[in-house]
Amino acid sequence: MKLFVIAAVLAVAAAVPSSYKPGYKAPSYPAPSYPAPKYAAPSYSAPAYSAPSYNKDNKYADITVTSQSDERNIDGSSQWSYAQSDYTTREESQVQKKMQGVAYDSYGKATYEDVMGNTNKGSSYWVSPEGEKFTLTWTADDAGFQPKGDHLPVAPVHEYELPVAPVHEYELPVAPVHIPFNGKGYKIY
Repeated sequence: MKLFVIAAVLAVAAAVPSSYKPGYKAPSYPAPSYPAPKYAAPSYSAPAYSAPSYNKDNKYADITVTSQSDERNIDGSSQWSYAQSDYTTREESQVQKKMQGVAYDSYGKATYEDVMGNTNKGSSYWVSPEGEKFTLTWTADDAGFQPKGDHLPVAPVHEYELPVAPVHEYELPVAPVHIPFNGKGYKIY
């Protein structure tokens, strides 16, 4: 109740017109005048350059961004994407994840512990000037960067049979075993 009364008093005080009239007027000073120098410096005119025209040689001036999004979350994750009028698209997302990593103390000693890292995944789509369509997807996490796309080269598959080392069967010679005794009949090991 006290809070309500205080709020009401403040509201009434704020609504009352103010009768304060400022009596202070800021001083004004005339602009300073300086005597003409004995030797005047020569005056040079600024060179005239034409303004650059950026769209003159731009062969992609008709491509515009048709959609765009960017979302950043409090937990550290994010996702963004865009699309253009030439059907080029790109989207990517990343999430923070606890991973096993190497940390170094102030003495340079490496310890394995849980560290925070990012895992990213995304995709791109574009059409080449020749009209070929490309799609690229990728993942980047604790297993490394893994791109996938039909246009990417593929490592050759190993189809050869590995040679087997020859096996030689022979018997190892058996050496006689001598067990020493001390003078009291106990074995010494």
